[in-house]
Amino acid sequence: MQHSFYFPVLLAALAASGCAATPNLDRQFGHSVAQLRARQVLSPQAGANRDPVAGIDGKAGQAAYAAYQKSFAAPAPQGAAFTIGVGARP
Repeated sequence: MQHSFYFPVLLAALAASGCAATPNLDRQFGHSVAQLRARQVLSPQAGANRDPVAGIDGKAGQAAYAAYQKSFAAPAPQGAAFTIGVGARP
């Protein structure tokens, strides 16, 4: 009979002890996400670079862009995948 008396008291003690830890958890809420985001950034100072690399001159850039556009207008013909090695002599 005494076991039935201890069960509600034990249940109330467990419920009260679970509520005692939440202020510590609430104070740290969101810190792990901020830490993970900061660790995923390769170089945090990269956005502050106001002197980027100059690049190539205008004529070379224009020629590279024209070749890039031409590769889509008239793509190089691709060989058939099933004819690899067919007809080759050893």
